[in-house]
Amino acid sequence: MYKTKKIRIGNIYIGGGEPVRVQSMTKTKTLNWRSTINQIKKLENIGCEIIRVAVPNMSSAKVLSKIKKNTKIPLVADIHFNWQLAVEAINQGVDKIRINPGNIGSRENIEKIVLAAKERKIPIRIGVNAGSLKILKKSDGWIRMSPKDRANQMVKELIENIKILEDMNFSDIVVSLKANDVPTTILANQIFCKKRNYPIHLGITEAGTEFSGVIKSTSAFGILLNQGIGDTLRVSLSAIPDEEVKAGWEILRALGLRRRGIEIISCPTCGRCETDLIKIVHQLEKKLLATRRSPIDAPLKVAIMGCIVNGPGEAKDADIGIAGGKGFGLLFKNGNPVRKIPQNKWVNEIMREIKNVQKKI
Repeated sequence: MYKTKKIRIGNIYIGGGEPVRVQSMTKTKTLNWRSTINQIKKLENIGCEIIRVAVPNMSSAKVLSKIKKNTKIPLVADIHFNWQLAVEAINQGVDKIRINPGNIGSRENIEKIVLAAKERKIPIRIGVNAGSLKILKKSDGWIRMSPKDRANQMVKELIENIKILEDMNFSDIVVSLKANDVPTTILANQIFCKKRNYPIHLGITEAGTEFSGVIKSTSAFGILLNQGIGDTLRVSLSAIPDEEVKAGWEILRALGLRRRGIEIISCPTCGRCETDLIKIVHQLEKKLLATRRSPIDAPLKVAIMGCIVNGPGEAKDADIGIAGGKGFGLLFKNGNPVRKIPQNKWVNEIMREIKNVQKKI
């Protein structure tokens, strides 16, 4: 297992055995600080633990203190090209800076950012993306590389950037090595973790839509996290940030790394199914989204099963479960059968049991 250094970001820690943290990034214009605050608050309620905002200009940098004062989770400023934006963001009170040193300019400019971060005692995330490698930028066009060669080059450039900070005795460093393809991302992170012990943020950059993006991210994260690589993650999607947070938690829950919120176990249905299970499961999901206060309120496993093959076993294994038959289902709580319920009352009965659990939390 890969043991990383423990780093403080605002009111939480990452690395060093801390839980893998779920991140997202706002989709609002940061300058519109009211909309940005509203989006962050919504993300806080569904389990986002670190939030990043784009800082494309000085006007955006100067409203960061307002955003920070009105939100609870650590605030990260995403900076490209302009060291002055990074320094201003630090002065505004952000909890972390994210830079790609390759596009900040001279070493002197990078050092100015490091000095400011040192003074405020906040970490810096150094990010290297496969699409911005220095070796790719040739006058006769972009060079195509194999995943292995691209991963090695990403790590090489990251280490070069890290050394700038290390030369200044700065070690509150978080790193990210991201590509838009799974093999490169996996290889780059595997190679890096043998060279340094800084916390790693996982991501597939430009992953795609809710469907393809979640599949690509899950494929990479599942392999890396199972190897003990990764301290934070973001499922980058062309979608509202809520979907990124929900996907991140589902990945961690599937791997047994975090347990938060209500996990629904349901069978795919087949010719043996005697109920309209797909419709029932969607009705339950809709009600949960409309009524739950926050995912941490009820960390429960809820099973809705449609036939007698796996139904009783799965229902018994869940905190709350229904094993379906023709027109009726048997309700289980903590492995014990409770009562028979008509099919048209399954959703309401499950919601009632969930609310009873929530009251005890």
